[in-house]
Amino acid sequence: MTIVVDASAVLAVIMTETGSDSVVGHLGDAHLGTINMSEVIAKLTEYGVPAAQARRQIDRLDLHVHDFDADQAEKAAALRAPTKALGLSLGDRACLALAQRLGVTVLTADRRMADANEIATLDIRMIR
Repeated sequence: MTIVVDASAVLAVIMTETGSDSVVGHLGDAHLGTINMSEVIAKLTEYGVPAAQARRQIDRLDLHVHDFDADQAEKAAALRAPTKALGLSLGDRACLALAQRLGVTVLTADRRMADANEIATLDIRMIR
């Protein structure tokens, strides 16, 4: 199954957290947006991992990485108003926009993202 992963799902795999097994089985056909990639690198550097090493950890997952482009920017912006009450960040909305473009399921550890499934008309699944 083709999926889009958000930063929380990628971090779960890298940190071998609960729910990581739900993601690992899909890594061969998993997609990640560059905004979420940036969030993963930022979080890992907060934990003391050098940025270059954080990038290598992401690269080892062999994800299909997508640049954030004008179409996704427009889709993410359109999601702002309907998801504002959920508190979704730009990264969250960028993830949803990528999943909308690809027409695939999102895997996340973030409850707020899962609560956006009807708003974004997507299948958003919790990994834990």
